Amino acid sequence: MRTDEGPLASRTFLALLGITLLSLLLRVVSLGGRVMHWDEGRVGYWILRYGETGIHSYRPIVHGPFLPIVNDYLFALLPASDFAARLPVAVVGGLLPLAAWLFRDYLRDDEVVALGALLALNPLLVYYSRFMRNDVLVAAFSLVALGCLLRLLTTRRLGYLVAAGAAFGLAFTTKENALLYVLCFLGATALVLDHRLVRETRAGTRLGDVLAETWPTAAYRWLRVQGPTFERALLRTGAYTVGAVAAFFAVVVFFYAPRPDLWGALSNPAALPGVVEAGTIEPAERFYGTWVDGSHQDHDYLPYLYDYLETLAYGAPVVLAFGLIGAVTDRYSPETPGFRPLVAFATYWGLASVVGYPLATDIQAPWAAVHAVVPFAVPAAVGVAFVVRAGRDAFAQDDAVSTGLAALLLLAAVGGVVGANAAYWNSTEEADKEVLQWAQPGNDLRWSLADVRTVVEANEGTDVLFYGTTTPGGDSVELYVSNESSADTPPPGGPAWHSRLPFPWYLELYGAEVTSTDPDTPTGEALANPPPVVVAHDWDRDELAPHLEGYTAREHAFKLWGEHVVVFVDEEALQRAQRSAPDA
Repeated sequence: MRTDEGPLASRTFLALLGITLLSLLLRVVSLGGRVMHWDEGRVGYWILRYGETGIHSYRPIVHGPFLPIVNDYLFALLPASDFAARLPVAVVGGLLPLAAWLFRDYLRDDEVVALGALLALNPLLVYYSRFMRNDVLVAAFSLVALGCLLRLLTTRRLGYLVAAGAAFGLAFTTKENALLYVLCFLGATALVLDHRLVRETRAGTRLGDVLAETWPTAAYRWLRVQGPTFERALLRTGAYTVGAVAAFFAVVVFFYAPRPDLWGALSNPAALPGVVEAGTIEPAERFYGTWVDGSHQDHDYLPYLYDYLETLAYGAPVVLAFGLIGAVTDRYSPETPGFRPLVAFATYWGLASVVGYPLATDIQAPWAAVHAVVPFAVPAAVGVAFVVRAGRDAFAQDDAVSTGLAALLLLAAVGGVVGANAAYWNSTEEADKEVLQWAQPGNDLRWSLADVRTVVEANEGTDVLFYGTTTPGGDSVELYVSNESSADTPPPGGPAWHSRLPFPWYLELYGAEVTSTDPDTPTGEALANPPPVVVAHDWDRDELAPHLEGYTAREHAFKLWGEHVVVFVDEEALQRAQRSAPDA
């Protein structure tokens, strides 16, 4: 454990700053280049509706309110777009390498830098930092909270306790699995304490003495420095603990309290208790009913575990390989026998995530692997630093074989990371399905969306018709919503609305008037007077084409595999709109 912060530590921090700048660039450049994923489109649509209506409340199925609240403020500063919608996640993910600085008391300087680099460059973290979803957010805020607690232990500065409370509050506003982070932290802490207990009893101290004297004495000494007397120290520590709890709940209430009720309570204090309840107890009850007592985890375990491991193998091979090296070398190093506390803690945390998330998650989604990558990055940083030091020592000793092996391993890691990031960057290819989630439309959809926007801006009346249908060989209704106004406030009228995603996000951005046809309506009747844009599934294309003369049909992959959508655009309406556009 190192607590000094001399020149070397300053250079370490400067290195982290450089890595963080690279991390931000990787996440922000061409951030709007990928068409919105189904999940992004759903959340984005309801953010736009919140901005329009001022009404928002927590819905567990779309996770925490952080993104809706933050993006609503952001859209007041920047025009709503794919870039702006993803920007909060990109910034938090880009700044994540700085969190490594919080662990400098438990890692060597080169390990701190390696940790920052892994958090900056891991392909899964990069890809899902360029994605408007909460997984990177909850991982980042939880890691910062953990770092603040560890800094509290080593520096005894109680301000870190309040910072940890606020960070945990932010984590709980992003996604419900923040609770799993707390459980993992508690379990890993218990195992690390067990390590310490075994070490002390093997050194000759009786178990009873450790529990009754050694550890209580250490806790007393830690508290004693907080004030001139033990009573004052205890009072001061208690005050900061209350402050940490208050910071946690202040953040939680601000984000979870329904709008516009929160603003009304600020001018009417009598309503404040009800708003606090609506921002704490009611969300907890909704969370329990949906994610604990619901049926979302009713699935076979082994297929989900296989999918999770496959994602880690494709999206984090460097973290896995160097994590194994780091865990083994730290475990059996003569300098630090039996694991350093942080390395052991992170290893147990990562293993618990691998075992637990396939059970806790409701769908097979690659983004869940983010929650194992972050803890495994700690032993991986130890492994990277070990290989670098070994290579440097071998070079100094003219050991060409060992130097070559170390260099080869590091070059392979760098090449793999660069290649994977280049492949996954703004990919919508089925070949990358191990890292991409399946509900990702193809990027060529943007060509049609651009024409749709042009038409909508010049058209009067209904702009877009979704041709309602049922899946071939099934009875699932697609694209049809009987009452379009039901999508003005959540939840929308029926699951068929979700089959349109991510179109609702874009059409809401464009201010489009939308309608749809009942699947039972004859085609000729449904298209008797079609608007300038018609959206249908590919299996209905041949049936619709004769009724849409003068329309250009463009077919696009609507998911990574197995689903295509056709966008029919009235060429005459498009040309008329292009001629009337201001920059024509």
